[in-house]
Amino acid sequence: MKLTPLEIKKQRFKTKVRGFDPMEVEAFLEMVADEYETVLNERNRLSDELTKLKIQLRDYQQVEKTLQETLMNAQENVNQARENSKREAQIVIREAELKSERILDDAREKLDKMKNEYSILKAQKESFAKRLKHLLQSQIELIHVLEMDDVGLAKALDDQSKSDDSDKSVSSPSPNAVSQKDGL
Repeated sequence: MKLTPLEIKKQRFKTKVRGFDPMEVEAFLEMVADEYETVLNERNRLSDELTKLKIQLRDYQQVEKTLQETLMNAQENVNQARENSKREAQIVIREAELKSERILDDAREKLDKMKNEYSILKAQKESFAKRLKHLLQSQIELIHVLEMDDVGLAKALDDQSKSDDSDKSVSSPSPNAVSQKDGL
């Protein structure tokens, strides 16, 4: 039989000449004590279970908090990684731009150098061509002079041989023949 608080309140003891029946009171007290012990045990068990559940709840709340912090940290890490990637991409792009500018500057510098070298070579070629042309003209003039000397010599020799023929008839040389010989 389970004892309720109402039953305890309504419980009436039989009266005897000397008061309540001690056996009945002791039986009732024994039953109340047993029920009270059961209730206390149940209360202690429930209290222990409540403590365990509170600990589990605190652990779960801690896990939830840790998971939220981890999720927030992961989100921050993703954002930081994204920002770092953007910065690195901008750095790579800037370095590539600088490198391309350097390459273009080098190419322009080489082009200018080649243009200068071309101008120098062209001027040298023109100078060489002028000198060669002048040299050739000088040689041609020399050839003409030599040809003229050859013609003059041939004419002088012809004149000499005519004059020798005429000298044979006249023994003394004429003054013209001597001057022509000196002109050679």
